Amino acid sequence: MSTEDGERNRRPKEVPKKIHKMILNDRKLKLNEIADTLKISTERVHHIIHEYLSMRRLCEKRVPHELIFNQKQRVDYSEQCLKIIKRNKPEILRGYVTMDEKWFHHFIPKSNPQSSQWTADDEPAPEKINMKIENILSCWLGFSYNVNKNLNAVV
Repeated sequence: MSTEDGERNRRPKEVPKKIHKMILNDRKLKLNEIADTLKISTERVHHIIHEYLSMRRLCEKRVPHELIFNQKQRVDYSEQCLKIIKRNKPEILRGYVTMDEKWFHHFIPKSNPQSSQWTADDEPAPEKINMKIENILSCWLGFSYNVNKNLNAVV
């Protein structure tokens, strides 16, 4: 009987390479999916990813949305209205114009766990543009002044 450590079976070197390759192919893989594919425990996969590969799972960082065509058109229309108001202020103030609007939102964003990805320690968090579909219903009501007379835009 010896008190010396004997030869042990160690983790094959190809397993971390396989895990790394799987993550690079699909950064949204879950630990249990990797473990099931390679037939090893999720704890072992977690250890390899975090300690050996130095990777972490981050949620996408939300950034302001980009203006879509309709939104750009609305900005242009508003700028046209401001120019007309500045040019014809006394005439416009004689009339009475009111407007009401209602927004309709058509987007349910992914939750953070659904959008999280594996990244290396030195990589920044992935960015995701907040995209949502919005429609606006605008109702204009004018008295003693034709709103569309001087505005060449769709209301």
